[in-house]
Amino acid sequence: MSADELFEPWKKIPPAIAVDMNWAACQIDPDIRPLRPAGQQPKLFGRAVTAKCSPPDFGSVLKAADLITPGDVLVIAADGHRDTAMIGEIICGVVKRNGGVGVICDGAIRDVGELSGMSDFSVFTRHMTPRGPASAETIEVDVPVMFGGQKINPGDLIIGDDDGLARLTPELAKKLLPSAQEKLQSEEKWMAQFDAGETVTCVFDLS
Repeated sequence: MSADELFEPWKKIPPAIAVDMNWAACQIDPDIRPLRPAGQQPKLFGRAVTAKCSPPDFGSVLKAADLITPGDVLVIAADGHRDTAMIGEIICGVVKRNGGVGVICDGAIRDVGELSGMSDFSVFTRHMTPRGPASAETIEVDVPVMFGGQKINPGDLIIGDDDGLARLTPELAKKLLPSAQEKLQSEEKWMAQFDAGETVTCVFDLS
């Protein structure tokens, strides 16, 4: 089974449930937040294309933007650097034009007004700053990176919503899927019981 086939069922499963299944392996640092307000953030679901950065150099971002294919997420690993934006409106536009579904940045971005206006393109970031990059000499793309406390490999699944981000390797996607689907079904059952007027004590069999 291909990685895409392993990932496909996760389109129906929110990051919160993925993290509930194995927070240590799946949860990306919750300080990396969605750019758009809650309720307006487009859900993120795509394969990682990684860019390992050494701010203020953003050569990796430029190279990675050209590697994006439909369904990809640009993962910018900038080691939490807050003083220099690694991407803005122009290069995000290239990522979107190439079929990318979003950008996540463990660092800083700029042009946030323009980026937050992209209702069909998901952006998550740790910081925002008006200061742009100073060079584009170092290029490390499609390599394993540390991002928000997780090791992300090229091709890993990145999912995100208003709650935050999670990552799944193909192995984790396969291993955790049955329990994640069971949890999702349980939550749907609980909501139906509450809608029917049952009490929390009854639904959760509390004494």
